[in-house]
Amino acid sequence: MTMDERIEQRLIDLEIKLSYAEDTIDRLNEVVVRQQLQLQTLAREVARLRERVDDGSGAVLRSLREELPPHY
Repeated sequence: MTMDERIEQRLIDLEIKLSYAEDTIDRLNEVVVRQQLQLQTLAREVARLRERVDDGSGAVLRSLREELPPHY
């Protein structure tokens, strides 16, 4: 294999690796975007629940013993 062939093969190998790396980065970015949306949704839900608790309109907190079925 000549020097030019080796260089060409190395370039091809690098291009293949770069292609895989770009694909991985794209997929990871999609995951990060989805997780950010989930975090925003959860933050809104927590804020809404805090408002309910602060307003006193939330469910009354009871102990687990009060939740046992009557036959216990």
